[in-house]
Amino acid sequence: MDFSLFYFANNDTEERDRYRLLLDGARFADDNGFTAVWTPERHFHPFGGLYPNPSVTGAAVAAVTQRVAVRAGSVVAPLHHPMRIAEEWSVVDNLSGGRAGVALASGWHAADFALRPENYETRKSGLMETVETIRRLWRRESVSLTDGAGETVELTMFPPPVQPELPMWLTSGGTPATFTLAGEHGMGMLTHLLGQEVEVLAQRIEEYRRAHREHRPASAGQGHVAVMVHTFVGTDRDAVRETVREPFSRYLASSFDLLIKAAEAAGAQGADMSRELRSMGPEDRQFLVAQAFDRYFETSGMFGTVDDCMAMLKQLKDAGVDEVACLVDFGVPTDAVLGGFEHLARLHDTWRAHLGS
Repeated sequence: MDFSLFYFANNDTEERDRYRLLLDGARFADDNGFTAVWTPERHFHPFGGLYPNPSVTGAAVAAVTQRVAVRAGSVVAPLHHPMRIAEEWSVVDNLSGGRAGVALASGWHAADFALRPENYETRKSGLMETVETIRRLWRRESVSLTDGAGETVELTMFPPPVQPELPMWLTSGGTPATFTLAGEHGMGMLTHLLGQEVEVLAQRIEEYRRAHREHRPASAGQGHVAVMVHTFVGTDRDAVRETVREPFSRYLASSFDLLIKAAEAAGAQGADMSRELRSMGPEDRQFLVAQAFDRYFETSGMFGTVDDCMAMLKQLKDAGVDEVACLVDFGVPTDAVLGGFEHLARLHDTWRAHLGS
């Protein structure tokens, strides 16, 4: 089971050097045997908003590393033309010497589609068509497009990529159909533990493996599952709890705000949820966030000592996870996160030793 770093910052501070943790973390991952660095695509909100374009942050990561894979987690496919996705990630592939990889998502928040409102209703149905177009372009095949004069033209992507195939994942918060879809199309699976218990995740992974075996019998391996896990490792569990309590609670509250807006955008389907959430007073919301923090700290994050985190790693390994993507930028001050990397490196080395024993 591989380790990687994952970024999805809740940018609610006035810190000026906002990308120091990304770049210093990428160097750390590169030097300590981690597999990849993932950056997301988010728009118009502090929750994840440091990362409006993962190809830009990916290019920065490529420039300061030598070995680690450079991945998007995730590109919101309906917001972009497939040619642009292929072009930008071919640049990252060239800058990194063949280390690019992309997870694709259909998108879920209506506000993001201010960039391409015409694609909101069809965001799910067109996702796999985008995947196949990117694959064709990456193989240097031409595609038919309409130019500014209204003429149909056959166009090929430039620059040529380094890798013959672009590693690709689908992103899901736990929807069974997405796991199956990824397996059917020979893609990896990127998911998380927000609202998804490890036991349920294990069932989803088995469904993914089954679909992969049935639809891709000639391919090597059984696919790849990466799971994003909020992570902070220290020498004392209680001290870690107090270090992460306030910033992670703010992080959860920020995501809570996004859920309200998403429910409102869902129309009648989300109206009841929106009314219920908005009717909560400050004390009720604070109680809800506190409950979420305690549950997540105990069951769904990688928090505490090396021994504490080893227990979570064993659960994920038993569930069929191939890669743990450690989300490290959820609001703990940058210096504290960087200082904790020595313990994260020790966790990585301890896990490697456990596998070899």
